[in-house]
Amino acid sequence: MRVLVVGAGAIGGYFGGRLLEAGRDATFLVRPRRAAQLSHTGLVIRSPQGDFSSAAPPTIQAEALSAPFDLVLLSCKAYDLDVAIESFAPAVGPQTAILPLLNGMAQLDSLDRRFGKGPALGGLCLISASLDPEGRILHLNDLHGLTFGERDGARSPRAEAIAAAFTGARFDARLSAAIVQEMWEKWVFIATLAGLNCLMRASIGDIVAAGASDLALALLEECAVIAEEQGHPPSQPVIERIRAMITAPGSPITASMLRDIENNAPVEADHIIGDLIRRREVAPGNSLLRVAYAHLMAYEARRARTMANKAAGG
Repeated sequence: MRVLVVGAGAIGGYFGGRLLEAGRDATFLVRPRRAAQLSHTGLVIRSPQGDFSSAAPPTIQAEALSAPFDLVLLSCKAYDLDVAIESFAPAVGPQTAILPLLNGMAQLDSLDRRFGKGPALGGLCLISASLDPEGRILHLNDLHGLTFGERDGARSPRAEAIAAAFTGARFDARLSAAIVQEMWEKWVFIATLAGLNCLMRASIGDIVAAGASDLALALLEECAVIAEEQGHPPSQPVIERIRAMITAPGSPITASMLRDIENNAPVEADHIIGDLIRRREVAPGNSLLRVAYAHLMAYEARRARTMANKAAGG
């Protein structure tokens, strides 16, 4: 199976690197800057689950794509999604499967608009990883799960083939018969966590110490209600697990979106929180989700203004 990994950042680089480690035919679609970095340092993974490095990982740039791949593993940031889709479009043929690992659901809408409803599977990953200044991939915990499946729950030949390709690679791959439900449940968690962390600019433990656990639970309820309105209510065990995580005293947990803010980087606010709000059928009287979204968009507006002033020499 020929796999095109779109991007070689923390997520794509990790799972693509593990496929390379297992001897799979994986190629990274990268931009010129990352291609130069990989040419200089190679692909390097530092992980509690075992390190891996490839001095010359297979890479390709968009203009060189000329033939379909069997699988496109899509792991870009949401704000780069439209550009990424056009970059890998030449690699999508009649039999190509696209496996997106973004949070939320809007990526499926975008892929369906561009390629029709056939190619895109559902997918999600559970991992904490980042790039260091030299471009090495730092795996920050023990989790490295990748869950995928047909959106209608079928156990199709192509899903089985992908599962076979992932078998033996050093990450936890799972073929799901309920991937859309699992994506909604993760979305509820991510929107709740990111909304809390970014609104408070604090970790879960600090929010609890401030006596704001009730606000954490209220935000979770708001997100869960939207999922229920859309036909995907989170299961009670999932709700209980999220409740425990967002009210844990001393917890250092923060969403990657807060780390992006702290690094003055762009954020996935519209994709993770804005899109959830747009799917809401009944607006609550007091919406913490909307306050969190306004806070994030104000950050984006200030960041854009600052960058424009710098570009203009102001």
